[in-house]
Amino acid sequence: MDTTQHRLGVVGAGTMGNGIAHVFARSGFEVSLYEVNQQALDRGLAMVRTNLDREAAKGKIDPAEVPAIYARLRPTLILNDLRDCTLVVEAATERLVIKQQIFHELDALLAPQAILATNTSSISITKLAGGTTRPDRVIGMHFFNPVPVMSLVEVIRGLQTSDATYETVRLLSLAAGKSPVEVNDAAGFVSNRVLMPLINEAIFAVMEGVATAEAVDEIFRLGMAHPMGPLTLADFIGLDVCLDIMRVLEEGLGDPKYRPCPLLIRMVDAGWLGRKSGRGFYTYPAKV
Repeated sequence: MDTTQHRLGVVGAGTMGNGIAHVFARSGFEVSLYEVNQQALDRGLAMVRTNLDREAAKGKIDPAEVPAIYARLRPTLILNDLRDCTLVVEAATERLVIKQQIFHELDALLAPQAILATNTSSISITKLAGGTTRPDRVIGMHFFNPVPVMSLVEVIRGLQTSDATYETVRLLSLAAGKSPVEVNDAAGFVSNRVLMPLINEAIFAVMEGVATAEAVDEIFRLGMAHPMGPLTLADFIGLDVCLDIMRVLEEGLGDPKYRPCPLLIRMVDAGWLGRKSGRGFYTYPAKV
C-alpha cells in the first residue's frame, strides 16, 4: 500500500495508543498522536522511542532508521490537528461513554470519507457507529499488547460497516505488518469472549481456595503450554480492564456465567490493579 495515500491519527498515547502509532510510523505512515495533556503525551512518545531503540538493538530495524521513524509521529494536544486524517484509531480507556464522546467529536471534525476505528477490546462497534453520521465507515481494530510485537489485529465489523471500509482497514493492517482476522460484532468479539471467562474462572479458583495464584498459573504454563498463567496475564492486562470487560460481557450477552468474580471486584476496589499499580495477584517493584 502507498503510505502517502493515508494520513493516520491515534487518539490516546497510553500503552495501546503509543504502540499503534509506533507500528504505523515504523511502516512508513505519517501519524498524528493526540493526548489530552502534555505529561501523558510525553510519556507515550518516550515509550515509542524506547521501543524503537530496543528493536534496533535486537536487529529488528536498522538503527539508522530510528530518527526517521520517530519523525513521522506528529504529537499534539489539539484534536483539530487530526482533521486531515483519512483514518483515526481511538485508543482511549475502555468505557463506552468516553469512546462515544470521542467518536462524536471526531465525526464532526473529519472529512466525510474518513474512517473511524476503535481499539476497543469488548464494546459494541455497532453501538459506537450508531452515534455517528458515518456508520458505514466505523470499524474495530483490536490490537494486542505489546502492539509492536503481537501480530494479530482483530478487525471487527459492525452491523453497518461497509465492505470498502473493511477492505481498507485490512490492507492498512497488512501494510503495518499485522495479521488481520475478520470478526463480526458481539460482546467481547472472539478474543476476550474466550479469554476473560478463563481469567475470571481462575480468580474464582483462588477465591474458593482451590489453589494459590502461583499454582493456578503453573498448571497453565506446564500443562497447557501457556507462555504465562491466566493470573499473571490478568495482572499484565490490568485487573480494572478485566473487570470492565467482564461487565460488558455480562450485560451484552445476558448470561450469568459472565458474572465477574467477587474477588476481582474487591481487588479493583482496593486499587490492586496488577503491574501498573504494583500489586495484583503478585507484587511488582516500584517503577523508578
